Amino acid sequence: MSKVYTHMTMSLDGFIADPQDGIDELFDWYNAGSVSVPTADERWSFSLDEASAELMRDVLAKAGALVCGRRLFDITNGWDDSHPGGAPVVVVTHHTPDDADRWPKTSFADDVESGIARAKELAGDKDISIASADIARQALDLGLVDEVDVSLVPVLMGEGIPYFANLGAAPHRFEDPVVIPGVRATHLRYPVKRD
Repeated sequence: MSKVYTHMTMSLDGFIADPQDGIDELFDWYNAGSVSVPTADERWSFSLDEASAELMRDVLAKAGALVCGRRLFDITNGWDDSHPGGAPVVVVTHHTPDDADRWPKTSFADDVESGIARAKELAGDKDISIASADIARQALDLGLVDEVDVSLVPVLMGEGIPYFANLGAAPHRFEDPVVIPGVRATHLRYPVKRD
């Protein structure tokens, strides 16, 4: 059964990037092992420990669509219309780029609900991943998220961009996590608790 989940690599103090969108302190785990995990785009691959590699292979195999915000889309230049996960991308934005035809495999949506709906259409029976903190926050508040995943890395950043901030419908409650210990990251999967 498909699910909508959000996944971020996060510091121990809750940040997914530094104040300038830097991720250098966080992404060491993507190259901390000897197990090669290729992606759908030959420009990128990971060198992971066995537990992290198994997790990443599972994520890549089940990838049906990715939802992100305009900020991440712009920072990555839309992954040149070829996200490493191999899934189509849906960008939630108030302003579709004037040159949107540069990304023929990318869809644009006006709000989080329509973005998730479009991602479900594209994904079929595969999973939908939310890859932007603000989109994840909004989707969680709207009750659209089935699971929150965190790759927790051993660093304290002190400041930066938080994974979740300004939640409008908090508290959100979760089931006990699935814990996957890795090298340079502990992976936590929290199913959303449904009342």
